[in-house]
Amino acid sequence: MSRLDSFIRRISAQRDCLNLAARLLAGLPGPVLELGLGNGRTFDHLRQLLPDREIFVFDRQVAAHPDCIPDTRHLILGDIRETLPRAGERIHRPAALAHCDMGTGDRDAAHELARFLATHLEPLLADGAIIISDQPMSAPTWVALPLPAKVKPGRYFMAQVRRTG
Repeated sequence: MSRLDSFIRRISAQRDCLNLAARLLAGLPGPVLELGLGNGRTFDHLRQLLPDREIFVFDRQVAAHPDCIPDTRHLILGDIRETLPRAGERIHRPAALAHCDMGTGDRDAAHELARFLATHLEPLLADGAIIISDQPMSAPTWVALPLPAKVKPGRYFMAQVRRTG
């Protein structure tokens, strides 16, 4: 498979997972956490998909299209290892959705980062929240969700926080 075909499959999987999550979260209040702004495509999709929700975006630096940059209240810049553990001070309430697209291309580094993210996302998420990631992630209260029909296992990952029953 060419790198272009692989990219298209990844982006299609991402969109399909986000669209499914929006339907699943219809009755759950809370903001969205977008870990990795990149060029802003996903942030733009999320704000159209979930127009009534606050979206807090984390990234090391801004490299997005000017139309796809959140306002300063919702943009959290810096090393995720420093900003995520303190994010509760800024967000003020449990999040309904976390989308994590922070793959580095280095498998070992990506898995280490995924473990860190899972540990520090857990206290920021509401019971029932959805986690979508380009890397496998898990936490004791997370239950894997079935992927949308067109998404091949291992291409993208979805889980839901279930702290009760």
